[in-house]
Amino acid sequence: MADIAGLLFPFFGLIFIGYLAGRITRQPAEAMGWLNTFIIYAALPALFFKLVAKTPIDQLARMDFVGLSLLATYTVFTLLFLIGYFIRRNSFADATIQSFAGSYGNIGYMGPGLALLAFGERAAVPVALIVCLENAMHFITAPALMAVAGGDKRSPLRLAGDVAGKVLTHPFILSVLVGFLAAFIGWHPPQPVQQLVDYLAQSAAPCALFAMGVTLALRPLKRVPVEISYIVPAKLILHPFLAYLALSSFGTFDPIWVATAVLLAALPTATNVFVIGQQYRVWQERASATILVSTVLSVFTVSLVLYVIRAMSV
Repeated sequence: MADIAGLLFPFFGLIFIGYLAGRITRQPAEAMGWLNTFIIYAALPALFFKLVAKTPIDQLARMDFVGLSLLATYTVFTLLFLIGYFIRRNSFADATIQSFAGSYGNIGYMGPGLALLAFGERAAVPVALIVCLENAMHFITAPALMAVAGGDKRSPLRLAGDVAGKVLTHPFILSVLVGFLAAFIGWHPPQPVQQLVDYLAQSAAPCALFAMGVTLALRPLKRVPVEISYIVPAKLILHPFLAYLALSSFGTFDPIWVATAVLLAALPTATNVFVIGQQYRVWQERASATILVSTVLSVFTVSLVLYVIRAMSV
């Protein structure tokens, strides 16, 4: 367990440093704009391109792996929606955001750095596939359900066009598509270009984790909603368990791929859940509380997941 604690210390330490910086310096939220722009439009896309471009094309075509990972994610989503809408009698929009809070993990900012740190370069492809295709699915599901709830007033045709544009032009997805193309034709960037890509990729995890810590500091915990009592366990415990169950029962995958999917499923609620709630003015403050609580508790649950993964691989 000591080696796992040592593995996670720099990772969560960067989040904590960002949190302290946000609490001490008292910079406005707008000050994070350029750092987030760098992370989303330069650092993480460079990392995804680097990971995918040097991968054999047959490994990149494992859509069965992504499908089973999504099955686990949306099983949790559906369960939480049924609880929120039918049992707790929340509105359709509230139940939608609650479901994202329990199934949409922080795979973009936390996933690549942690998985590569824990499992090495062999985790590169499953990370890239899950991050990009799961995000794409969430980008489609959120506006579709909010349109059903009446929170999105765009016409169906315009909504479909806007969603397609958002998915196809997202930097994560574009970088993976370019990486696919490079892997397919066997193209290797010239050395100066490769060096730039390497610099950007190396900065992705530290910048993303620091930014996440600052973001948490700028959204202080004002109240703990009762829904957290079942949403957070669903995210941190049920989600990784279902990911393991799906991938180990219905497919034949490299154990590192299964371990990577389980680890990504164990990550805390994504900050994008707050963004979605803010966009539609639904469950905003409680989404922020869920992100903070799940992130703090994930220090212990992610450690436990890594311990179990290593114990099972012995």
